[in-house]
Amino acid sequence: AAGGGAVAAGNPAQAGAYKMPGAPRNQRFYVTIPRGVRPGQHFAVLVNGQQMMVKCPEGNRPGDRLIVTAPRSQQQQYVVTVPTNVKPLQQFRVVINNQEVMVTCPRGVKPGQRVTFQLPAQQERPTQAAPNHQMFEVQVPEGVSSGQPFALVANGQRVMVTCPPNVRPGQKIRFQLPIQLTQEQLSAVKVSYDKDGWMRCLGQDLKFHWLYNEADGREAAAENAVKNAHHVVKYDENRHAFVRQFTDDPVKPSIAYIPATDYAIETSVKGTSINYSELNSVAAMPFKQKCDWLKSQFANLRVPWEEGHIKLKVRRRTVLQDSMDAVESIDAADLRKIFRFEFLGEPGLDAGGVAREFFSVIAQQLFNPDCGLFLYSSVNQMCMQINPNSGIANENHLRYFHMAGRILGKALMDGQITPVHLIQPLYKHLMGWPVTFKDLEQVDEEIYRNLTGLTDLEDVSMLYLDFVVTEDKLGVAETVELVPGGADKTVDNDNLPEYLDSQLQYRTMYRIKDQLAELLKGFYDVVPEPLLSVFDFQEVELLLHGLPEIDMDDWRRHTECTGDFANQRDHKVVQWFWTLVTAFEQEQKAKLLQFVTGTSGVPSQGFAFLQGNDGNIRKFTLHGDKNVKVFPRAHTCFNRIDLPIYKTKEEMSKFLNMAIQMESSGFGME
Repeated sequence: AAGGGAVAAGNPAQAGAYKMPGAPRNQRFYVTIPRGVRPGQHFAVLVNGQQMMVKCPEGNRPGDRLIVTAPRSQQQQYVVTVPTNVKPLQQFRVVINNQEVMVTCPRGVKPGQRVTFQLPAQQERPTQAAPNHQMFEVQVPEGVSSGQPFALVANGQRVMVTCPPNVRPGQKIRFQLPIQLTQEQLSAVKVSYDKDGWMRCLGQDLKFHWLYNEADGREAAAENAVKNAHHVVKYDENRHAFVRQFTDDPVKPSIAYIPATDYAIETSVKGTSINYSELNSVAAMPFKQKCDWLKSQFANLRVPWEEGHIKLKVRRRTVLQDSMDAVESIDAADLRKIFRFEFLGEPGLDAGGVAREFFSVIAQQLFNPDCGLFLYSSVNQMCMQINPNSGIANENHLRYFHMAGRILGKALMDGQITPVHLIQPLYKHLMGWPVTFKDLEQVDEEIYRNLTGLTDLEDVSMLYLDFVVTEDKLGVAETVELVPGGADKTVDNDNLPEYLDSQLQYRTMYRIKDQLAELLKGFYDVVPEPLLSVFDFQEVELLLHGLPEIDMDDWRRHTECTGDFANQRDHKVVQWFWTLVTAFEQEQKAKLLQFVTGTSGVPSQGFAFLQGNDGNIRKFTLHGDKNVKVFPRAHTCFNRIDLPIYKTKEEMSKFLNMAIQMESSGFGME
């Protein structure tokens, strides 16, 4: 089944992906053979309101019951009880799906008896405007013939319209124009995520663009102002942000960084009526409602069972290789079909359990560092990042990354949970989200600290740095220029911000650009990118991996108290903290974990085995610090949250909730 599309048939004991032909689902009915009908004769029956002929089998006689099958009715049937005082052939009202309909009481039916009916077939919907377009109707002027263009003014702009074939003057025709919004209308469409001060705004091209908002980023800006106060070279870690520009080339996808303010994301999805207005309104909904909206969009995109499905068969002992061959053989157009999974040699009908098992097993193997494709995060060993040297370990590594993207996308579409978490920059790449300098900490915490330390030096040129990095390729040193001619470009105080930007771009994307491009291509084969724009990157982690099961007793039992809380587990602020967190919804608890530890994941053994950036046990820590003002600060490397000594529980509730929503605006350094 490898290469060139899933096969339509094959050895049932052979691993691979198989296209299963579609067929209408049939219904079964019981009928009684009428009197006078002999074997071999046909008799008429009424099924789903339609007459069909049934042949009496050999060996049967009148009075025998037969089972017959008929195509399932495309219209849904409803059962209703006839109300009191309603006579045969009289109509009565019923409400179906919030729609009032009239039902006629059949002959011979009395009040209290139940009748079955179908809603009348819906009339063909009128032509709808394409996403981000407006529909206009105009009367063809006198003297205009078919195929001839004529001018008119629509929505304040002069346009040319061509008269369609077989249309005469005086008849009405419809045409569409892209929506044109005033600057005031554009300004009203903003998707604010309260993350680092970055927000999405609508442009004249009706696409979303990133904008750094000082007002929304005031807390992040205040935090940076404090940090930069003692820095010789000023460098705003939030403002210096880049977004990957992904190009889906059929031969080889490509990817490059561009400034966040230059990036534009589509606000429409092919085959749907989604537009900027719907995305904007959904983005403001609570997380659960956004999830329900996404499920409905996936339901619209999913290919119906009747049009065929995919049977994917793998051997458990070679599940990774079999899955790669099978998943990569499937045409992109078939990825939105319904999948059925089978582990060869194992009994089991896939009614959902086999699918869950497949996604769990394949994710654990695919993201296992021993496979050579991914590595542990530098700050949290529950999170994985792309291995820049994956090509050395596996010559087919790009095919595996493409499969990994498809697996993540298909799991998201089918509502399956993958147990492996990723570092935050990868979620940002999936969504076209600005990657800031702080994200470098997730990739290499030591490099991040060393680079930020350069801003404290009086004269950086004394270090004799240049715009190059040295990579270790399995024991072989390889020099890479960060910019053209980087080996001859010395780092000084003037170009230090450029050097930091170059380091950020290289370490978060360019050193893994081929692998990342394949991962994104595979993911977008299944999930249209605009659908994710209603979420923030923390919510996407929860979408892909689910809300964690959090044992509050285990969490409290394995939490350390330090600083002003040392040996004071009964401190009023500590008690307020646990009271507030216990009352949190699961989503809020997960976001608090993301804020403090960098991920919503909890070790399977519980909080006692929470790890730090060095791989050692680093328990969740509440640190009291009277020098911290207003907002809590998080140290993801140490799983520690610094809490001010709040005066009231209400004050603490306000600022703790704001901190976990803003996420990275409160990160500190140690």
